[in-house]
Amino acid sequence: MYFTDRGIEELQARRGDEEVTLAWLAEQLSQFVDLNPEFEVPVERLATWLARLDDEDD
Repeated sequence: MYFTDRGIEELQARRGDEEVTLAWLAEQLSQFVDLNPEFEVPVERLATWLARLDDEDD
């Protein structure tokens, strides 16, 4: 198991039944980067990947 898997599993266990908007998620990601600027690049890459999931060119 990768270290990050534990965080993903915790997220699913604690909040898996909740419904959120992408706007809410974007706000949480922005706040996280504000508090943890060293994670800006990976968070931006994740956000871009999520935004482009339906692009046929990728």
